[in-house]
Amino acid sequence: MYKSFRAALSKELEKCAKLYPDLVVLNADCARALQLSNFTKRFPDRMICVGISEADMLTTAAGLSAAGMLPVVVGFSMFTTAKPFEQIRQAIAYPNLNVKIIATHAGLCVGKDGATHQILEDIAIMRTLPNFKIFVAADVSETSSAISAMLLHDGPAYLRLGRDMAQDIFEEGKDVKVGGSDVLRQGKDVAIVACGLMVEQSLKAAEILKADGIDATVINAYSLKPLDSATIIQKAKENGAVITAEDHSIIGGLGGAVAELLASSYPVPMEFVGVKDLFGESGEQDELYRKYGLTAEDIAKAALRAMDRKDRSVQNV
Repeated sequence: MYKSFRAALSKELEKCAKLYPDLVVLNADCARALQLSNFTKRFPDRMICVGISEADMLTTAAGLSAAGMLPVVVGFSMFTTAKPFEQIRQAIAYPNLNVKIIATHAGLCVGKDGATHQILEDIAIMRTLPNFKIFVAADVSETSSAISAMLLHDGPAYLRLGRDMAQDIFEEGKDVKVGGSDVLRQGKDVAIVACGLMVEQSLKAAEILKADGIDATVINAYSLKPLDSATIIQKAKENGAVITAEDHSIIGGLGGAVAELLASSYPVPMEFVGVKDLFGESGEQDELYRKYGLTAEDIAKAALRAMDRKDRSVQNV
C-alpha cells in the first residue's frame, strides 16, 4: 500500500507535541502544503509562520533552542537546506544547537515542480556540517520512527522525505537509531546500499537479480550521518561488490559517503545509481526515474557491472 509522507509528518508532529511541551514547529508559509493545518488548529500557539523568509526561520529556530525550546523546522528541502545554508551553518551547526529540520519534496520525486524544486544536493550540503545527524526515510513507518529518534537525540538533525507517496516496507514502530541501518535481504554476490524511495527499487532489483541466479544483499541506510560503518564494511567483505542507490546526485550523497568509508576500510568494486551531475526537469516521478536511471532495472544492471569488475579483479590476482 502507498501512503503519504506528508500525512505521516503531520500525525507524528501532533503526537510529539503532546510528549514534548517545549516543542514548537516553524514554517515559511508552507504549513498547508505540508498538510499541517490540523496541527495548527490543535496547537495554534506552537506553530510559527515566518512568511517566505527561510533565513529568518532558521535563525529564529536557533534562538528558540538557545532559550530552551525544542524547535522543529519544516518545509520543502530546497528551501530548508540550500537557501538558508549560512544560517544553518553559523547559527545552528556551529553552536551545536538542538534544532530539527524535517524536509519534504527532496529529489526527482518532486516531479512536475521541476528542476528548481527537485533538490539533488541536500544530503551533500548537510553532510559537510559538523554536529549534524542525517536521516532519510523510505516509507511512512520509518518517517514516524525517524522523527522520534531525532527528538530523542540532543543536537541538530536533518530528516529527508519525499514529496508524497511511498510503498509500505516496514511495519509500524520499526526501530530507527543514530548510526543504524537495516539489512532487508541477505545475499552473497553483491550488496545494494540504498536510502529513501530507492529502497523499494532496490528490493525489486534484488528480485530481478534472483531470477538470474544472483543473490543480492539489500541494506536500508536510513542513517546517512553517521553511517552504519560496521554493517556496510561487513557486507562489502561478504559480497565483494557494492552498489549505492539514491534519489540524489551521485556527488556527495550516499554513494560518496559509502565510497569514502570503503576506500579507507575495505575497497571493493562499486557502482553508483543516482543522478549523474545533472539537474532534473518537470515530469511524472516514474518518467523521471526512467530517464535518469533510477529504476530497479538500472540498479540490477549496475550490480552486474560491479560483479563483472569483481570477477576480473579475482582473475588478475
